[in-house]
Amino acid sequence: MDSKKMTTSAGAPIANNQQSLTAGTRGPVLLQDYQLLEKLAHQNRERIPERVVHAKGWGALGTFTVTNDITRYTRANIFSTVGKQTPLLSRFSTVAGELGASDTERDVRGFAVKFYTEEGNWDIVGNNTPVFFIRDGYKFPDFIHTQKRHPRTNLRSPEAMWDFWSQTPESLHQITILMSDRGIPQTPMHMNGYGSHTYSFWNDKGERFWVKFHFKTQQGHKHYTNEEAAKITGETREKYQEELYGAIEKGEFPKWTLYVQVMPEADAEKTPYNPFDLTKVWPHADYPLIEVGEMELNQNPDNYWQYIENAAYSPSNIVPGIGFSPDKVLQARIFSYADAHRYRLGTHYEALPANQPKCPMHHYHRDGSMRFFENFNSNPDAYYEPNTKGGPIEDSSVAEPPMKINGDVTRYEENDTYGDYKQAGDLFRMFDEGQKERLCTNIAGAMQGVSEYIIERQLAHFEKADPEYATGIRKFLNVASV
Repeated sequence: MDSKKMTTSAGAPIANNQQSLTAGTRGPVLLQDYQLLEKLAHQNRERIPERVVHAKGWGALGTFTVTNDITRYTRANIFSTVGKQTPLLSRFSTVAGELGASDTERDVRGFAVKFYTEEGNWDIVGNNTPVFFIRDGYKFPDFIHTQKRHPRTNLRSPEAMWDFWSQTPESLHQITILMSDRGIPQTPMHMNGYGSHTYSFWNDKGERFWVKFHFKTQQGHKHYTNEEAAKITGETREKYQEELYGAIEKGEFPKWTLYVQVMPEADAEKTPYNPFDLTKVWPHADYPLIEVGEMELNQNPDNYWQYIENAAYSPSNIVPGIGFSPDKVLQARIFSYADAHRYRLGTHYEALPANQPKCPMHHYHRDGSMRFFENFNSNPDAYYEPNTKGGPIEDSSVAEPPMKINGDVTRYEENDTYGDYKQAGDLFRMFDEGQKERLCTNIAGAMQGVSEYIIERQLAHFEKADPEYATGIRKFLNVASV
């Protein structure tokens, strides 16, 4: 392979990239050694701030293929024809751990997909669980504080975690999933993904439907116990990266089948549960899974940092035919995710290769820090709207139909007559005896060192979900029943 001539980032040729410019053999180094200064200054800026959550991640490029016609529900072009293919970029992650954390920690896994559609980028930014710990985005910063390091000890704090959960009974459903066998998937390929939130579809007739997204793994489910995961962490902290990258390099392309649950708009007023509550699932008997298509990951990025570390997913990225819902956590994420990317990556993060749409773009976002690409110089007069200078104009044909709302504006307490305990209890009762025992063991282990009054407060929630649930945990805590 022919060698290329080394230059500075400004293109000037470099004669020596090994020795500093010094006054005499032993120095000192001269300030005029601009090549040294450029090299060190760039290294100081090679790292960008890690994500506040989901810092440790793994991902790949791939394709989505439509296998079933759902155009009666949505006008989104990505679903327009059976057989249609759309390129995508996926990223999987842990939530709480930093960049150097072990891949096999017990944690919720992020499951994000960026579809490069002909109408713009569409992002599904979910998890490997269909629910979450909270139902209101106002609680999210406090919840994340409990998952991060204690300000004094700089250690993870089970005390803070269970103190928050025990005062937030809506978290019980997610706790049950996290502490179950599915809490530590063996690889990204052996877990499901969910949009988690309720979104909406709307079709050419202006009809709206509420929708849930499910990515079902075709590789089957495989999970580690705490003991197996601890052993693997002692051997490698990069298990997921090794597995995902290695499988794709060998041509063993992982696949998921995308399904949706669809609810007619008016049904939201009839369900016994709030269908926009992120701590609830929709019963499949009432809203069965409808197959949509297949996601295949078939290409490792040429540069991890450029495509996976710089990948910026946001629920705010939707396309005509897909909309939002009154889900309070979704409403908060619509702002917070894009804002986090502006802080971490810069004003023009969507122009980076991982995030740049593959369809034409026309807007009025000019200037700003690191405007590293064309700044509408071809038509400098069209820098405001409306204008008569040939600038981009709106397209009323993609207007979303009105979303029906009602009620007075206030900070509402959730009137959850359905209860925080039913679905968590139902899930517990679905487990066999071995699954129940491992669940209770995992929870008891995670409570070690936590104050007794917090444990008792949390056990009261398990009791309400199912008395056997609390009894099983007490057995492994060696706490007498009260």
